[in-house]
Amino acid sequence: MNERMNDCNEFFFFFLQFSMIIPFPLSLTGGGVELLLVLCGLELSLPCPRHCICYTSPSTVSCQAHNFLLVPEGIPERSERVFLQNNKIQRLLRGHFSPTTVMLWLYSNNISYIQPSTFTGFSRLEELDLGDNRHLRSLAADTFQGLNRLHALHLYHCGLTHLPAGIFEGLHNLQYLYLQDNQLEFLEDDLFVDLLNLSHLFLHGNRLWSLHQNTFRGLGALDRLLLHQNRVQWVDRLAFHDLRRLTTLYLFNNSLTELPAESLTMLPALEYLRLNDNPWECDCKALPLWDWLRRFRGSTSSVVCVAPPDLTGRDMKRLSKEDLPSCTVSKSLSQGKAGGGEPDRSLKKEHPHRSRNHHHQHQYPHLPHQDQHSPPSPSPLPRPPTKPGRSRNCTRRGHKGKGQNEVHSRKGSADKDYIPGGPGAAKFDTSAPGGSHHRRKHKCHPRTSVGPPSGVQRASNRAEGHLPSSLLSTLSLLVSFLAVVLR
Repeated sequence: MNERMNDCNEFFFFFLQFSMIIPFPLSLTGGGVELLLVLCGLELSLPCPRHCICYTSPSTVSCQAHNFLLVPEGIPERSERVFLQNNKIQRLLRGHFSPTTVMLWLYSNNISYIQPSTFTGFSRLEELDLGDNRHLRSLAADTFQGLNRLHALHLYHCGLTHLPAGIFEGLHNLQYLYLQDNQLEFLEDDLFVDLLNLSHLFLHGNRLWSLHQNTFRGLGALDRLLLHQNRVQWVDRLAFHDLRRLTTLYLFNNSLTELPAESLTMLPALEYLRLNDNPWECDCKALPLWDWLRRFRGSTSSVVCVAPPDLTGRDMKRLSKEDLPSCTVSKSLSQGKAGGGEPDRSLKKEHPHRSRNHHHQHQYPHLPHQDQHSPPSPSPLPRPPTKPGRSRNCTRRGHKGKGQNEVHSRKGSADKDYIPGGPGAAKFDTSAPGGSHHRRKHKCHPRTSVGPPSGVQRASNRAEGHLPSSLLSTLSLLVSFLAVVLR
C-alpha cells in the first residue's frame, strides 16, 4: 500500500508540473483529477476552496491555473503543500497561508507586493517559489526572516533591481537560491554571508557589472556559481576567496576584457569554467591568465581574443608565450612617467610641524635628521684662505705618512662643516669676496696656525719691522765701547 501511495504521489506531482505544458482534456484537469486521486486511494479532504483540489497524506491544496486575482479563501489549516502557480494573484498578505506550510508555489502570477510579515512564523517552510512575478521589483529586508528551515528560494524573473542588505539573514539551511533573469546591477557586500550551506547560486541574466572582494563572502559550501549573461567587466582579485568547494563557474557572455589569475587560483576544486563570448584583450596583462589556463586541468571554454589586431579571433589558450605582446621595460617606464608625473595630492597636505621641519631641512641641509629643529651654530674659526698652485701634500717631508693621515682627517672634518654653494658658504671661504669663489676640487690646504686677535697681531708686526729706540741706544754705546778697547 505504501509503495502504491508513493507511486501515486509521484505521478500526481508530475501531472501538476506538466498540466500547463501538455493540453490535457478539460475533464482530466477538472473533475478528472478527483477521479485520479480516488483511484490512487488518496482521501479527499473537505472543505476546499472552490476550483481547487485538496487531499490529505500529505495535506495538499492545488489551485493552479484558475486566473485567481486573490489568494482563495478557505485553504484548510495545517495544509503542508499549497500550489497557486499560473494565476493572476497580485498581493500576498499575512494570514493567507498557514504556518504549517512546508512547500509553497506561487510562480507565474502578477505579484507586485509582499507584506513583510506574510511568512512570519513559517518555521517549517522548506521551499518557496516566487519566480516569474515580473512586477515584484522590490522586497523588504525582513521578508524571509525566521525561515530557518528553508532550503530552496526561487526569485527568478521578478524584475528585481536591488536586494537590501540582510534579506537572507538567518537562512542557514538554504541550499538553492535562484536570482536569475532580474535587473540586478549591484550586490551588497556580505549579502550571502549567512548562507553557510548554499550549494547553488544562480545570478545569470542580470545587469551585474562588478564583483567585489566581499560579494560572495561566507559561501564556503557553494558548488555552482552561474554569472553568465551579465555585464561584468571588473572582478576583484579576491572576489572568490571563500569559494573553496566551487566546482562550476560560468562567466561567459559578459564584458570582461581581463580577469585576474589570482582570483582563479583561490578555487582549488574548480572543474568547469566558461569564459567564452567576452571581449578579451590578449595583451601583456593577459599573461597571468594565459599561464593559469595553461596549467588548469579542468574543462574550459574557448577564450577568443578581440585585441590586439594581430591576435583577433585566436583562442588565448592556444597561444604561445611568444605570441603575447611583452610589457617591455621601456614601455613600463614610459607608462610610469605618464602616470606618475603628478605627485599624489595627499602628500602635498602636510602637518604644520612637518612643514616647519621641511623648511629647516632646506635651510640647513648639512644637519643630521635629528638636529633639523635647531639652526646650526656659527663656526668659531674661519677657514684659512687657499693659495694658488698645485699642492697635493701639505705635510713636512720627514713625516709623510703621519702628515697624510693628519691632512685627511682635517679634510674630513672640514667637509662636514662646509657645503659648496650651500647656505653659509661665504662664511667658510674667506678667499672669495662675497663668498662667490668656492674651494677648488682636489685642492689641499696647508696647515696654518691660528693667529692671535687683531690687536696683538699688529703689535707683533711692528716688533718684527722696527726695534725699540732704547735698545738701539744701548747697542750704539756698546759698539763705541768695543771700538775704544780694540784701539
